[in-house]
Amino acid sequence: MSANKIDAALLARMFLAGAKNLELKKEWINELNVFPVPDGDTGTNMTMTIMSAVKEVQELDKITVKDLAKAISSGSLRGARGNSGVILSQLLRGFTKAIRDEEEIDAKLLAAAAQKAVETAYKAVMKPKEGTILTVAKGVAEKAAQLSEEDMELSEFLGQVLEHARQVLEQTPEMLPVLKEAGVVDSGGQGLVTVLEGACDAFLGKEIPLDFSVPSTEKKPAEISGSVPLAEADIKYGYCTEFIILLTRALTDAEEQGFKEYLMSIGDSVVLVADEEIVKVHVHTNDPGLAIQKALTFGALTRMKIDNMREEHHERVIKNAEKLAKEQEQPREAETPLKEVGFISVSVGDGFNEIFKGLDVDYLIEGGQTMNPSTEDMLNAIRQVPAKTIFIYPNNKNIILAANQAAGLTKDKKILVIPTKTIPQGITAIINYAPEKSAEENAEIMGEMIRTVRTGQVTYAVRDTHIDDKEIRQGDIMAVGDSGILAVGQDILTVSMETVDAMMKDEAELISIYYGEGFSGEEAEKLGAMVSEKYPDCDVEVNEGGQPVYYCIISVE
Repeated sequence: MSANKIDAALLARMFLAGAKNLELKKEWINELNVFPVPDGDTGTNMTMTIMSAVKEVQELDKITVKDLAKAISSGSLRGARGNSGVILSQLLRGFTKAIRDEEEIDAKLLAAAAQKAVETAYKAVMKPKEGTILTVAKGVAEKAAQLSEEDMELSEFLGQVLEHARQVLEQTPEMLPVLKEAGVVDSGGQGLVTVLEGACDAFLGKEIPLDFSVPSTEKKPAEISGSVPLAEADIKYGYCTEFIILLTRALTDAEEQGFKEYLMSIGDSVVLVADEEIVKVHVHTNDPGLAIQKALTFGALTRMKIDNMREEHHERVIKNAEKLAKEQEQPREAETPLKEVGFISVSVGDGFNEIFKGLDVDYLIEGGQTMNPSTEDMLNAIRQVPAKTIFIYPNNKNIILAANQAAGLTKDKKILVIPTKTIPQGITAIINYAPEKSAEENAEIMGEMIRTVRTGQVTYAVRDTHIDDKEIRQGDIMAVGDSGILAVGQDILTVSMETVDAMMKDEAELISIYYGEGFSGEEAEKLGAMVSEKYPDCDVEVNEGGQPVYYCIISVE
């Protein structure tokens, strides 16, 4: 291999080193959050996203650029969490598309791949904002394109591109005033630079320990509303068979449907999720070889797993597998057709869970600020809901992109993502669902209604900062609104009351208070009484949310 080219083995080391560097610095990146809340999670989201790809890479039997590209792309795509994680996954997806058919990579191909990465990421974001990870990625692509026309060693090329990325990152506060006021650079951009730094170190031959604590993909923050333990039953099909197909080409809709029907003819509990590069398969069958032989006609197999369910029938893991299988199988039975509409909501806290269940939400995904659900979590939820059309309520601005990404990967159901940024918005959206109207009409109505909901979330500051013309000290009680800091003080009740005042408008009719950890029901009722006395023309509701991190969440609509 030329010193000016990167082969598959070196590319793998560079990717893993970039991921390791991000893992090591994730907490530092978390602390770059503009608002000094105790749930800054950009570093965590980006790390969990890239670790999903690391797991795919580590399970490759052989390292080729093509297989490596597929592993990085599919792993990051399905593991993507939060806006920063989704954007990182799209950058990796675009980059790997440009290199996957080559055996070695030079400066010109790196420049083309960087440009493809930027194009792919910008398309994934509805309203791209400069001064973010996108700006840093664009700077990398522009510098790489410029340098690729010059005659230089690849080490120098990579070094200059990295230095330019750092310079662009340092300029992000000048592009986003909120960053400048908080005295930080963009956290997502810092995460990208951190990955690039690790990759460059690997190219230069620096010793980097690649020991990862890759989180298990089996543990998902999701639960089915009203689910109950499944009693032991006779096992019709003895082998739980799972694998991933690394496609030689994207399946057509007809091929995907035909493969799914074939799997159903040899077993049950069929789960098949496909994108243009991979197909994830789960089936219970008495002859795993038949499923494998058919799958091999579409590409190579990886992550193969076959469990003898009869042999392990009494083990808890098999009980859970059978529970999942039953839930997957039921919607396919002729006597149990898919219902017209289903609902999936992200929720956090027992109180909010009960509220959503009372609104007939089919599936709750446990998550939120401190644990953003991944694209794969969204796909799992979609598979569990037996409905032709499914509404998804992310209830957090950092989860909307992952929901949209899951919607784009779903082909057999209509998925409508309602862009709810807070849990109160999600509750309002669901309440306004009108069964007599079409799905599109409901989506439009819900979109209009959530814009009438103002939300304030009361928590504590984890560091000193100055933002929104407010001096904030570590330990202060503060309220974060839809677009900035609403109130700062020393007392939860006082700050909560000031939060209501800051959100009030003449047309307000309903004020809702949801109390969480660290704020008792008695204190919440006292706050409700204070609000009722000051705003007698508004209805005031006090409910238990049970949410962590935020003492109370208040909405005005």
